[in-house]
Amino acid sequence: MRILKIIGWLLLALIAILAVLTIYFKVSLSPDYEGSKDLIGLTNAVNVHYDTYGIPHIYAEDEVDAMRTLGYVHAQDRLWQMELLRRIGSGGLSEVFGADLIPTDKMFLSLGIDDNTDELISKLDMHSPPVIMANAYLDGINQFIAEGPTPVEYYLTGLDKTEFQLKDVYNTIGYMAFSFAMAQKTDPLLTNIKDKLGVAYLQDLAIDADTTTVLLKNHPGTPYTTISNSITAMATKALDKLPVPQLEGSNSWVIGPEKTKNGKVIFANDPHIGFAQPSVWYEVHVVASNFEIYGYHIAGMPFPLLGHNRDIAYGLTMFENDDIDFYYEELNPEKTKYKTENGWDDLQKVSKIIKVKDADDVLFEFHKTRHGALVNEVYNTIDTERPVSMSWVYTQAEGKVLDALYGISRATDLNTFKTALPNIHAPGLNIMYGDAKGNVGWFATAKLYNMPDSTSTKFILDGTTGKDEHLNFYDFSQNPQAVNPETNYVYSANNQPDSINGKYYPGYYLPENRAKRITELLDAKSDWDIQTASEMLNDVTSAVNPSIIKNLETAVDAKQLSEAETVVLDKLSNWDANYTLKNTDGALFHRWLFLVMKKSLFDELGEAQFSQLILTHFFKRMIAPYIANDTSVWWDDINTSDIKESRETIVTTAFKEAYASLVKDFGDDASQWTWDKVHTIEHGHPLGQVEALQEYFNVGPFPINGTREVINNLGFNYSNEGFFKVKSGPSTRRLIDFSDVENSLSILPTGQSGNLLSPHYQDQAEMYTKGEFRKMMLNKAEIQSTSKSLLTFKPTE
Repeated sequence: MRILKIIGWLLLALIAILAVLTIYFKVSLSPDYEGSKDLIGLTNAVNVHYDTYGIPHIYAEDEVDAMRTLGYVHAQDRLWQMELLRRIGSGGLSEVFGADLIPTDKMFLSLGIDDNTDELISKLDMHSPPVIMANAYLDGINQFIAEGPTPVEYYLTGLDKTEFQLKDVYNTIGYMAFSFAMAQKTDPLLTNIKDKLGVAYLQDLAIDADTTTVLLKNHPGTPYTTISNSITAMATKALDKLPVPQLEGSNSWVIGPEKTKNGKVIFANDPHIGFAQPSVWYEVHVVASNFEIYGYHIAGMPFPLLGHNRDIAYGLTMFENDDIDFYYEELNPEKTKYKTENGWDDLQKVSKIIKVKDADDVLFEFHKTRHGALVNEVYNTIDTERPVSMSWVYTQAEGKVLDALYGISRATDLNTFKTALPNIHAPGLNIMYGDAKGNVGWFATAKLYNMPDSTSTKFILDGTTGKDEHLNFYDFSQNPQAVNPETNYVYSANNQPDSINGKYYPGYYLPENRAKRITELLDAKSDWDIQTASEMLNDVTSAVNPSIIKNLETAVDAKQLSEAETVVLDKLSNWDANYTLKNTDGALFHRWLFLVMKKSLFDELGEAQFSQLILTHFFKRMIAPYIANDTSVWWDDINTSDIKESRETIVTTAFKEAYASLVKDFGDDASQWTWDKVHTIEHGHPLGQVEALQEYFNVGPFPINGTREVINNLGFNYSNEGFFKVKSGPSTRRLIDFSDVENSLSILPTGQSGNLLSPHYQDQAEMYTKGEFRKMMLNKAEIQSTSKSLLTFKPTE
C-alpha cells in the first residue's frame, strides 16, 4: 500500500511538473498582444490595437516608426514563415530540413536569385524612401529576434535565429517571381511529346490561344469621367519539396458605379495560392500622419501586395505570361565554350556551398551560358547529353519590384497608382484597381518581350544560331490593360488576354471556365451590392462542365450499361454542375473524367509523362475541346495494333469503371455519393509532415464545397484513388465597397498567426470553409472600442 501511495504521489508530481512546463511554454513562447515595450529607433510612441481576430491596427505619428513597429508585430506572428521564405532563393532549405531538400536548393541557386539580389543591392540608393522604410521594417524584425520568444519550430529543428537583412527581402521577391514555375512543367514535356509522337499529337493539347473562348479585352480608357522528360520530372520533384505554398491563379473583378446599387465601386479579389499553415497573408492596418493602408503582406515583405484605404483598392491575379525560355546549347569538345551566332563564348562556372542539416556541406558547381544555367548540371539525373539552358526575365531585367510595391501602397489615385506599375518586371501579375472616384482598371504588369514570328516559346529553342533570341522588350503602354471599359467592370481569371500588337502573348493561361462564369454573372445584373458580391465569391457552379458531361454522355454506348448505371447517367446529364457539399454527381463526374483522360493518353505517354501532364495548365485547357473531338489521334490505344479504339470505347469503359469504384467505396445507393466524402481540405504545416506532429501543427481536414475552375476554386490533383484533396484555392476573399468602406469584408483560410500557441492560429478556419466573412475595420473609434488588446511601443531612453 505504501509503495502504491509513493507511486501515486510521483505521478501527481509528474503531472504537476508537466502542467507547469506547459503553462511556462504557453506564456513564454506566445506572442505578446498587450502591454508596453521599448523599441529601438522610435521617435514617438506607437499604439497597436489588436482586433477580435488578432489583426494589428498600428497608429503612429511617423511612417518610419510605423514600419519599425510593423516589423516587430509581423515577426512575432510569422517569424518561422519569414525564415523559410528567405531561405528559398539563397538555397538554404537543406540546412533546416536535411539532404532531401538538396535538389530544391540546387534548382533555386541555379536560377541566380541570390546573385541577382547581390547585384541589385549594390546599385540601390540607400536613402530612397522604399529602402528607408524596408530597413526600418527589418529593424523591427531584428529586435523581436533579439528580445522576443523563440517560435517552437526553431527548437524542433535545432536552427538558430539570425538577423534579417535587405538581401532577404529581395530573395523573397525572387522566390515570389519564380513561384508560378509552369514553364518547367510544360516546355520540356511538350518538346518530348512533339519529338516522340509527332506534331499530330499536339493539336489537342490546347497549347495556343483559342479565340473562341472568353478573352480578357483591352481598353486603354480614360479617368472616370527531344529531350527526356527528366527536366520536367526533376523540376516538379524539387518544387514539391518546398515547405511553403506556390502562387497559382486567382480571381478578381471590379464593378463600376453604373452596375452597383449604391453607385460606388465594389472591389473583389481572391488570389489562388497553395494551402499551407500558416496562411500566406498577414493582414495589418497601418495609420501614420501622412498615409493609411489596410494591407496583406507576405512574410518578410515590408509593403503589401494587396491593399485598400478610403481612396483606392488594389489586388492581383497571376498574369500567367511566359517569362522563361529553354534553349538547346552546343558545347565544344572540352566543354569550356558554347556556340553562338557570333562564334564561341566562354562558359561561366559557378560554385556554391549548400549547408545540410546533420551532414557535411555540399559543393554545388554548374556552368552558365548567356541564357542561364545548364539544367543538365542542376538536375544531374537528366538522361540526355544535349545541353539545355534556362533563360528567365527576372534575372535579366532591372529589378524594381520593391519600388513598385512601395509606390502602389502609397498611391492616392489612378494616376499615381499607374506610375508605379512599370516597375514590376516579374512575376507577371494582373493588377486590379478600383477607387472612390469611380475608376476601375486592370493592368497586366510584366516585362513582355517580342520573339521572332516563327518561334514558339512552348518548346525548347535553338540557342546556337540567334534565330530564337528576344528581339526587344515592349513598352509598358503596350501591355494588355483596361480602364473604365464600356462593360462597366474589369475582371481577371488567369485566362488568355486579347491580342497586343497583332499577337496573342504566349503564356500558361487557364481555361475559360471561371472567366465565363464571372462574365455571365456580372453581365446579368446592374444592382450589385456587397452581399451579392460575397455570394459570387463563394459561387461553386461550373459554366463549362455541363457541356463536357453532354459530350461524354453522347459518346456512351448505352447498350453496354446496366439499368442502375443508366439511371445514374441520366441523373448526371441533368446536373447543373453546382458543387455543394451534398451534391451526388461531382464524384462520379470527376472519377469518370479522369479515367477517360488516363485511358486515352496514358498509352502514348507512360506513367511519368502522364503524371506530369495532368499537373499542367494546358491539361485543364484541353479537357473541354478534347472531349468534344471524336476524331482525335489520342483515342486509339497504340498498344492494340489489331484494334482501333474510339472515343465511344474509351468513354463507355471509363464510365463503368467510375461507377464500380463508387459502389465499392460508398455502396450502390448513389444518394450516398456526396461531395463532402471525397473533397476535403487540410492546411499542412512544414513540420506537420512528421506524423507525430501532424495533429498539433496542421489545421483540418474539413469537407469543403467547390471544385477545380469554379469561382470558389478549390483545386486538386487527379489521382487513381478518386479522392480529391484540395491543394490550392482562395488565399483570402476580399470585398471593398466604396459606398461603405468601413464595413468591407475579408477572411483568411486558417488564422492571422503562425505561432502555434496563439489564439489566432486557426480561429478563422471553420468560417473560411463555410464561406463566411469578417470585417476589415478602418474606423479608429470602432477599433479602439472593440479592441481585444493594446500593445504600446515606446522610444528607448
